[in-house]
Amino acid sequence: MKFSKNIGMLLLGIWLILTGLMQVVSIPIPAILMTILAIAAGVLILVSK
Repeated sequence: MKFSKNIGMLLLGIWLILTGLMQVVSIPIPAILMTILAIAAGVLILVSK
């Protein structure tokens, strides 16, 4: 796996996993962290295309 090319998808995957875990296990993850992760993933996916 090339991390430099797929970093946006990697961040998106992490965001999706954390979002799902927050619903199931009630993990207290700050909203600002989730927002930054989502924006970073979106920007990197758009830039890589």
